[in-house]
Amino acid sequence: MSQMMLENESFSPYLSFSRNEWASLYSADIQPLTEWEISELQGINENVSLDEVSSIYLPLCRLLNLYVTSSQQLHQQSNAFLRKQIKKPPFIIGIAGSVAVGKSTTSRIIQALLSRWPNTPKVELVTTDGFLFPNAVLEQKGLMGRKGFPESYDLKGLIHFLSELKSGKRDVEAPIYSHLEYDILPDRVQTISEPDIVIVEGINVLQVPKQKRNKQTPQIFVSDFFDFSLYVDADEEEIKKWYVERFKILRNTAFQSPVSYFHRYADLKDDDAIQFALNIWNTINGLNLRENILPTKYRAHLILEKGKNHSVSGIKMRKM
Repeated sequence: MSQMMLENESFSPYLSFSRNEWASLYSADIQPLTEWEISELQGINENVSLDEVSSIYLPLCRLLNLYVTSSQQLHQQSNAFLRKQIKKPPFIIGIAGSVAVGKSTTSRIIQALLSRWPNTPKVELVTTDGFLFPNAVLEQKGLMGRKGFPESYDLKGLIHFLSELKSGKRDVEAPIYSHLEYDILPDRVQTISEPDIVIVEGINVLQVPKQKRNKQTPQIFVSDFFDFSLYVDADEEEIKKWYVERFKILRNTAFQSPVSYFHRYADLKDDDAIQFALNIWNTINGLNLRENILPTKYRAHLILEKGKNHSVSGIKMRKM
């Protein structure tokens, strides 16, 4: 199906909502998050308001809760039909989008809100950054300049992790990535123990392998394990601006640490920092967005459309 048809609601499998239409779908008497909590959850150059949480994230999390509740009820009914007591595997939510689009903030807010529902008290968040190959491996493969592209990820490891989650394994481990050190932490793991919901966030979660495979080899995609998926969208020019702004802030904060991989850029002047960030965007992040990330947008169940200042201006939801 062409992109033009996808964006024409008469033919599109998606329903479109303006911000006000979406906000009217659900409201709560009590604001579940305080301004301080939101400030702890948002990204470096984002400013998520209480109104944004009420208008966008509360309706979204109510919708997700409906999906989770339905899944739990179906599992109970299936157990009764099969006359077995099989423990329900976690409900898995995939969240995709470009570097710097704000998907990490979206993921953290959703995690905080969903954990307040009585039937899903344990909500875990895993980022696919942990499944990047270590820098030593990327250097050996000549892929340091392609970090973030599909070939830089341990896809087999990520699929194995998701398979263990869906199999109902009690404790499942994921590698941990340090943005400060720009590498996998070799002696640390994140242990996921019997969660109700797992949010899997990353630029690559809706991608499918491009390489040709043996026809007899079954193809398994990361998204096959998702019960629901979101794509955080914005115009590329806006994302590029957010990326440059974030780089400038990091230059004066995280990059100042001697252990930071980017410490060498901590003393760049404003013009030099902007040019350096733009070069990274044009040669790596922007290219990756156009070639590998943006084409996966319409594989998502729901698309959050961002305007200026990271504010969500509209929502597209796949028709049921």
